[in-house]
Amino acid sequence: MGEDETGHSRKRSPWGVLALVMLSGLAMVRNGVNIDDGPPQPTAASAVAVTADQLPANPPKPPADMELLDHSSVQRIRIPTINVDAPVMTVGLDAEGWIDAPPPQERNLAGWYLNGISPGQRGSAVVVGHVDNAQGPAVFYGLGSVKPGNRIEVERYDGRTAVFEVYGVEVFSKEAFPGARVYGDTGHAELRVITCGGGYSKARGYDGNVVVFARMVAAR
Repeated sequence: MGEDETGHSRKRSPWGVLALVMLSGLAMVRNGVNIDDGPPQPTAASAVAVTADQLPANPPKPPADMELLDHSSVQRIRIPTINVDAPVMTVGLDAEGWIDAPPPQERNLAGWYLNGISPGQRGSAVVVGHVDNAQGPAVFYGLGSVKPGNRIEVERYDGRTAVFEVYGVEVFSKEAFPGARVYGDTGHAELRVITCGGGYSKARGYDGNVVVFARMVAAR
């Protein structure tokens, strides 16, 4: 992996990089949005409404009687179609105010931002992970092959499991990352799983992010 050597000096938003430091210590992947139009603070994601035409087509309709869950830390994520069964650690901010990532040497480990929306709450919860590291493929190497209709299970520390159905998979350039669209509130309990993607060069690393859009359809 190569470092993100853009050579640009700009004011950083501590909230403008949720899931954008995907390969900490290997390749810094950032969305390039400025402080005014970056994504909202993770804890305030519900304040930003997202219209239906901004989302991928055909999101699933949750059961009318499905309960939303309370806040809880995340323990594990499973995506059976790509053989992901990984522990999830909480991540915070690094010394420069960016959302941190799991240690790059840990190939089967995902991260959930400590102060973010919990999977199962109303709003868009976000889980991030490496696509690869210096040793080869990592936890979300196969994320781009996930299809609408696939299920994602997120096990929480309160003993509940939130089950999500995928309805979209997209690749966004780091220079034009649509923060509000990805992180905003749809009125439902949603999940975004994000890793690096797009083109790659040794000089700049990956030039984009793969984003999976999923909506909660069950809780047990």
